[in-house]
Formats: sequence, C-alpha cells, structure tokens
Amino acid sequence: MAMLLIGFGFLMVFVRKYGRSALTATFLLVSTALPIYLYAKGIGFFGQVNEEVERLILAEFGAASLLIAAGAVLGRLKMPQYILLGLLFVPFYMFNEWVVLGGGLGLVHAGTVIDTGGSIIIHAFGAIFGLGVALTMTTHQEFEKTIESDATSDRYSMLGSMMLWIFWPSFCAALVTPEQMPHTVVNVIIALCGSTIATYLFSVSLRKKVSIADIANAALAGGVAIGSTCAVASHTVALIIGILAGGLSTFGFAVIQSRQQKWMKLIDTCGVTNLHGLPGLMGGLAALPIIHGLNMQSQLSGIGLTIVIAFIAGLITGKILPIMEEGQKHTKMPKNFLTLNNKKIIISFKKSRFFSYKRNEISYFCIKQ
Repeated sequence: MAMLLIGFGFLMVFVRKYGRSALTATFLLVSTALPIYLYAKGIGFFGQVNEEVERLILAEFGAASLLIAAGAVLGRLKMPQYILLGLLFVPFYMFNEWVVLGGGLGLVHAGTVIDTGGSIIIHAFGAIFGLGVALTMTTHQEFEKTIESDATSDRYSMLGSMMLWIFWPSFCAALVTPEQMPHTVVNVIIALCGSTIATYLFSVSLRKKVSIADIANAALAGGVAIGSTCAVASHTVALIIGILAGGLSTFGFAVIQSRQQKWMKLIDTCGVTNLHGLPGLMGGLAALPIIHGLNMQSQLSGIGLTIVIAFIAGLITGKILPIMEEGQKHTKMPKNFLTLNNKKIIISFKKSRFFSYKRNEISYFCIKQ
C-alpha cells in the first residue's frame, strides 16, 4: 500500500500545478481497483482465489498496473473519469491475467509463463493499455502544451521514486515461497542498484548533464525488468538485467519519447513506455535464456497476448472515457448564469448591465452585454 499511495502518488506529482490532483487521482484509482478485484476474485470471476491475503496482494498488483496506465494520460482526465478508468481497467486486467497465467481460453497452458514479479502482467500491460488510451484521447491542442515541472515538484517526485525503490523488493517477493524470499529480495536490490548507476551514466552521456526526471524514473527500471526472473536469476544476472534496463529506460526518455510522440501522435505524460513498457517486455524476454526448461513458446505467446489485449483494451477505454466528459458539458449551466443560495452579491462590470430575480429561493444573475 505504501508503494501505491505514497510511491506512485508522489512520483506523479512532477507535473507543475497538478500535484494535488495527481495525489487525489491516485487515491481514487486505488480505492476503485482494490474492492473490484477482491470481490470479483472472491466470486470466481476470471479464476478464483480463496485465500484472502493472496487475493489482496493480487488486487494490489492490479492497482499498481492501473496507476501505470493512468500515468500515460495524467492531467487530461476529470476526477470522475479516473474512477471510470478504474472500473474499465480492472476487468481487462483480470482477463489478461486469467488468459496468460491461468490458462484461460486454452491459449497458453497454465503455469508455463514465468512472471513472478509482474514484468509482463503488471508493468507491460499497464503501459501498453495506457498508450492505447492516450492514442485515442490526445488532442491537437495538447501537442502545443509543454509538460512543465519545477524544483518543488521534482523533489516530491524523487520522494515517490525513493519510496518505490525501498519497497520494490517486498513487492516482487510478495508471493514467492519462504525459501525463495531472501534470494528474491537481494536480486531486486541488486537490479535496482544496476539501473540507478546506468541511469546516471546514460543520462550524462545522452543529455550532457544529469536529468532529475531520468533519476526519478529510469532508476526504477531494474525493478521492473527483474520481475519475471527475480526468484531464479543469479545475483550477477540480476545486476546485468538492472544495468541494461536502466540504460534502455534512460535512452527511452532521452531519445525515443519525442520520436514516439511524432510517430504515434500521442502524448505519454509520465513516460510509462520507457519506465514500464520497454523494461517490462525486456524482463519477460530475459526469462528465455535464464530459466532452464522454460517453455519458450508459451513465454512468447504470453508476451504477445499481453501486448494485443492491453492495446485493444486501451483503445476501447479511450473511446468510452470522453463520453462522460461530454455528458458533463451538457449538464453545466450556461456561463452567463451564477447560482447562489439566498445570498445577495454585488457584481461590477464595465460597459455591462445586469439584473437579478428570485425563483424558488435561488437567485439568478444574468449578465447582458
């Protein structure tokens, strides 16, 4: 829960003048996702989990993926739309989880896709889903706006990043066996160290200076990429995965993001493609040479299905979300009316005149040019 509310919440306050809204949206998204997942799994929707603690952990995984998806469209949704996003996202997430890990529809045999810490199911799915939403919702006006940050928002973003860094080992080790837990925790820490060092080196190399945005985001890429193999990889391999993921993520923020914006005609506000999408897919593919006896066809099928399901689900969700905004526009009172409850005010307008009248104890002021 600390990762979800404090970690992800403060990581997303980097957008100047949007910090309070980002934190509020985080609260709403988590509060929407957890009960939906818990109740759905309890009644056997897309597979049943009887153990309450395990069900809660899986629900938190789903909430984390939802926050990743929301990062792609951060700042472009009204608060009710965030709730609707959660309502739509969780069933799609559960469906993909059921198909890829649970053997649903018989497309992949259950248990043959290795994704212990959620590189594929959580991170890649959330990022690609977010891209699908952003693709359908990005307007021409948004290309003209600059996503700005300042010293204060950057500090809070770093606070969120450090909180995620600290709790990431427990996130990946939440469902491993007690025997695997120490090895998993150490692997995740080593991978995070590797990605942090790589982020610094690549940031200086590509930008000729250290970017606080790179440090706050790409430094976490090691935790994303090590997820699939966190319980079985050696410490050396974990370090290599962390370094590669940090370099890939930093390259994404510094080079790919601007080109992606032009090529795909979308704006990825938080850069979830670079922090979660690319490192998540890399982590899933890293399992192929690392895990002996792995069913490679199933692993590749699981990755492919996740990409397809996430993107299509994101496109569908992106078409539905604006409907709520349109509905709100039609219910708004015209701009030239001010509604007050039994309060008389004086309004002064140059070269304008106004009148007021009462109806059902409500005063209406109409401005006439």
